[in-house]
Amino acid sequence: MQRARHGRTTETHSPNGAPTGRARQRAVMIAALPAGDDLSELQELLRTAGVAVVGQEVQHRETPHPNTYVGPGKLQEIKQRIKELDANVVAADDELSPRQERNLEKELGVAVVDRTAVILDIFAGHANTAEGKLQVELAQLEYNLARMRGLWTHLERLGAGIGTRGPGESQIETDRRLARDRIAALKRKLADVKGSRATMRAERERAHLPEIALAGYTNAGKSTLLNALTGAEVGVRDRLFHTLDPTTRSLEIGGRRYLLTDTVGFIRKLPHQLVDAFGATLEETRLADLVLHVVDASAPEEELEEMLRAVDDVLEEIGAGERPRLLVLNKADLLDEERRRELGFRHPGAALVSAHTGEGLDELRDLVEEEFRRTLREIDVLLPYAEGGRLAELHDIAGDLEREDTAEGVRVRAQVPATVAERFAAYSA
Repeated sequence: MQRARHGRTTETHSPNGAPTGRARQRAVMIAALPAGDDLSELQELLRTAGVAVVGQEVQHRETPHPNTYVGPGKLQEIKQRIKELDANVVAADDELSPRQERNLEKELGVAVVDRTAVILDIFAGHANTAEGKLQVELAQLEYNLARMRGLWTHLERLGAGIGTRGPGESQIETDRRLARDRIAALKRKLADVKGSRATMRAERERAHLPEIALAGYTNAGKSTLLNALTGAEVGVRDRLFHTLDPTTRSLEIGGRRYLLTDTVGFIRKLPHQLVDAFGATLEETRLADLVLHVVDASAPEEELEEMLRAVDDVLEEIGAGERPRLLVLNKADLLDEERRRELGFRHPGAALVSAHTGEGLDELRDLVEEEFRRTLREIDVLLPYAEGGRLAELHDIAGDLEREDTAEGVRVRAQVPATVAERFAAYSA
């Protein structure tokens, strides 16, 4: 975790898998919710961050307490639970204000982290490319900027005396200025990355290959699906946010080539710092010709609906809400017949697949082809023999086409995207 990164070792295990030691970080989860007490997502986030969860406390209230997140009575219950469970971390299921965080730590006497801090910590551990690391550092700096005053509270304990107040305030302002300068530098670097990505995208657009983006809840199996459809070998692990950096691979369906991109997974209450920082990555989704919304179909229906809403919200936030979309219900190998029928009734038109076993992938390819076929225009052109490059381009774009060699050149009938049809209008037969 951010406050105690040195203590992220988890339980040790014997050869038979039984725990033989204690986790260095033992967390009690807390939440202020209008109803319900499901903190399974926070628990999974903590597990991914290497923290053991030993208990949870939920207070039902319409809005969190402005000063301490939970009310005074619940605060005392949490304090007692921390003592009983020998916990040393409290994790809140929302983003805390700096004031809430300081007050909780003062009252509870242990480190307090919020949902955003946990997610940022996971992202910091999973970023592999230079771009990913820049994005994570930017998000962390923006998150921590408002919390910098807390780093210097030790100066207040020196008492009111000459030289006590000044240096403390001066150091805080120095740190804030340095942080703001670093944030500005990171944004410039990410703008350069965005420019490079735009250049690469322009190259792809010149080839006029249709672009498909995989979007969905983290751990829905997007990377596994990318591998299954393209034969790629993208790393896959059963943990949240394993994929942070976009991966693009070529996919062929019905003789036509497509570009398929896997993007960062979404989650409920995705911190706005991450949505902003990962703008370059998420832009692949916003500009795609088709979005494959991948969801874990083995999740209970209520949870599945929540995941669908979470992804829809983020797609709207990044400007991809209007993109053509196809729902892909993954992990079909974990479903019984009754659940399959229920999903078919609740989500007509969706593709039910198993990226793990290959079930349903042919049907998914057919649906993708059908989606793109709706946008195609038929062309009938005569290409001079000297225009061999144009003919090769049509082969790449159209896949299957009809050609006839004539005295004047090669006559081609094919279905292509509208923009391509316009470019070949001058060759109309």
